[in-house]
Amino acid sequence: MSDPLTALTEAGVSIWLDDLSRQRLSDGSLARLVADRHVTGVTTNPTIFAKAISSGDAYADQIRRLALRQVDVDTALRELTTYDVRWACDVLRPVKQATDGVDGRVSIEVDPRLAHDTDRTIAEAHALWWLVDRPNLLVKIPSARQGLPAISACLAEGISINITLMFSLHRYQEVIDAFLDGLEHAHANGHDLAHIHSVASFFVSRVDTAVDQRLDKLGTDRAAALRGAAAIANARLAYHLYEQYVDSERWRALARAGARPQRPLWASTGVKDPRYDDTRYVTDLVAPGVVNTMPEATLHAVADHARVPRDSIHGTYPQARQTLDELAALGIDYDDIVTTLETDGVTAFDASWDHLAAELSATLTDQRR
Repeated sequence: MSDPLTALTEAGVSIWLDDLSRQRLSDGSLARLVADRHVTGVTTNPTIFAKAISSGDAYADQIRRLALRQVDVDTALRELTTYDVRWACDVLRPVKQATDGVDGRVSIEVDPRLAHDTDRTIAEAHALWWLVDRPNLLVKIPSARQGLPAISACLAEGISINITLMFSLHRYQEVIDAFLDGLEHAHANGHDLAHIHSVASFFVSRVDTAVDQRLDKLGTDRAAALRGAAAIANARLAYHLYEQYVDSERWRALARAGARPQRPLWASTGVKDPRYDDTRYVTDLVAPGVVNTMPEATLHAVADHARVPRDSIHGTYPQARQTLDELAALGIDYDDIVTTLETDGVTAFDASWDHLAAELSATLTDQRR
């Protein structure tokens, strides 16, 4: 029998790692995960980089040189993070070649403080695309309303994009439209659509955390029975939207021109409630053509004891819709939850970036003395 990670891959799920650090690159652990754990991509975010740069001395030499160059803190942050992502892109380049460009992707996020500024988001995405200068890069843009035109504009100019911080089915539909708009403009601009890639990162576990808190306050048996049901139902309905768009004539026209589909990516798949199985956000979201980006602990848990089905999404749409309807009947406001999660997600990444910037600024100042 196949091991769980092999079974997941054979079911059509691309396994990505939701983590990156200079230490992981220099000691070869990322390369080993690619070789031994079926890892075919990497995602990063401001919180991941804040933890990496603040831990140990792996960045000390580069920070010392940045201090000698008298660079400002934003430039220093950009140089530190793009160095890691460029290196990771090189580690993943053989995967890109082996999968005809589908996988082997590494993501880097635009400064989250720009999430509500369309023009500056576009400018920052260009800067990251030029600085990393690797064909297997994905630039991450938050799916906040102001990010939608930035997503289309960047795709139209041939930049591959990871749309992140999605919680809402309505927002996902807007992201699909922005993706299709961008590719149509890219085609009109003469770009080779086969070289433009995109994923849509739909966050999972945080939905259960938010919904479960409200269910616990209700304190009824009916509420208790719905604990842990919202996130998977929400993600399964997102996959249904994905299927609908790839079955549309609008998409088929782009596919005939060489376009690659924007795959759903399941993010935030580490289980936060110890009462739940630690692989549920992987095994309950198996379907062809998806990405699951996992913290390393979740990756190892899947490898150790997950029971991976061939498909755990198709045939579940009526049940998923019923789950959201039952939550609504209990007064759980879906729109309020997903809007709050989107706002809080951007705020959390802002805070991580600000904290890292403050620490790095102090370090640069000390180095110059």
